[in-house]
Amino acid sequence: MSKNQERATLILEDGSIFSGYSFGYLGKTDGEVVFNTGMVGYPETLSDPSYAGQILVATYPLIGNYGVPPKTSEKSLLLHYESDKIQTKALIVSDYSENYSHWNAERSLSEWMEEEKIPGIFGIDTRALTRKLRDKGTMLGWIIPGDKVTEDDLNKTIEDPNKTNLVASVCTKEVVEYHTGKTKIVLVDCGVKNNIIRAFQGRDISVIRVPYDYDFMSIQADGIMISNGPGDPKMCQATIENTKLALSTGIPTLGVCLGSQIIGLAAGMDTYKLKYGHRSLNQPVNETGTNRSYITSQNHGFAVDAETLPQDWREWFVNDNDGSNEGIIHISKPFFGTQFHPEASPGPDDTEFIFDMFVRTLR
Repeated sequence: MSKNQERATLILEDGSIFSGYSFGYLGKTDGEVVFNTGMVGYPETLSDPSYAGQILVATYPLIGNYGVPPKTSEKSLLLHYESDKIQTKALIVSDYSENYSHWNAERSLSEWMEEEKIPGIFGIDTRALTRKLRDKGTMLGWIIPGDKVTEDDLNKTIEDPNKTNLVASVCTKEVVEYHTGKTKIVLVDCGVKNNIIRAFQGRDISVIRVPYDYDFMSIQADGIMISNGPGDPKMCQATIENTKLALSTGIPTLGVCLGSQIIGLAAGMDTYKLKYGHRSLNQPVNETGTNRSYITSQNHGFAVDAETLPQDWREWFVNDNDGSNEGIIHISKPFFGTQFHPEASPGPDDTEFIFDMFVRTLR
């Protein structure tokens, strides 16, 4: 740590104060404070659009030790990144490693965050912070430079980012095409991770990426994929209405994370906010009706209410930790969604067969 290291402070909406040292950009920000239990993969995690509006707490104590890779591309997509910028509002860690070592590292994590004006704090008790979030649930919070907290700082009010349309801020603003094979799908971009597109490219599927509110049924395609994304799925009313139309035609439809929730809402189900969400690389899910359990990568704060499934739908996967829904599937038509991320990155690829199932319905 530098002798001239600046101080920075996190304040939670319940008045809790956590002071530490600044890295990255020294500035103010606010958002929903959430935690992730992953041990590796911070370039992919920080660039995941599903984290828009959130201040991320890393429970793994040491972050930054392997630096940040260069922004090289393959098939028009950045490698090692899930989007073209940092999506989180801030990053909070226990111990930041200023010195990094990795054969593919181009610069430090702090340099990347400073360039994109993303504040970071280290040197606080992230275990105590995580316990508080687990007990009380996710909370709004704000970061200020320095460690002198005033009454104005404590009394600050911020808007819950989940009450805004976060998807509109992270999705593509124009139609983008990734030509690979003859089979073609429309990918409804609600904040898609690059690795979802790579998963289809690797299966020789051409992808037409459209904004979340685009009239995608106007495009001739073999299937519809509704992507992951941030916030409350009920904010995506245009996507829900378009998905209702898609389901009425019988076209094969797959949803991942937020996309699964949107399919659920379009089919008449309800969604609700989880107490503190699932953000990790080791969430166990059980496939209903079997003895099979999979370890999955997850990042979501909302879930489908399994009690509201219509008669022609069934619960496909269940979270083994809290019993929440992890997937839905139609009993006779090619409609299905998973709450977890089959494409992983970072994380296990145990469930990548979900893409193969979807592709088989397109043939």
